[in-house]
Amino acid sequence: MIPYKDIKTMTYREATQELEEILRAIENDSVDVDELTQKVQRSSQLIKLCKEKLRAAEQAIDQVFNEENCEEPAKPKKSEGKASGSGTLF
Repeated sequence: MIPYKDIKTMTYREATQELEEILRAIENDSVDVDELTQKVQRSSQLIKLCKEKLRAAEQAIDQVFNEENCEEPAKPKKSEGKASGSGTLF
């Protein structure tokens, strides 16, 4: 088995590529039962990393737009809840 790259140094692209490789291996039945648990745990770590990177990008983009428009960062209204959409990707 190939050693995993350190999660802390991975880019979003590397994480999604590794997720795709894991998915292909599972779909092709090339993962034995002993390895499956490791692959699922690694997938969970990669998904978490991707979500964190997407959230960070969203915040950075929002900040750029707010600065460009000379606006203060938008503050959520008290009446807004998760049911009406919080404006986040996840």
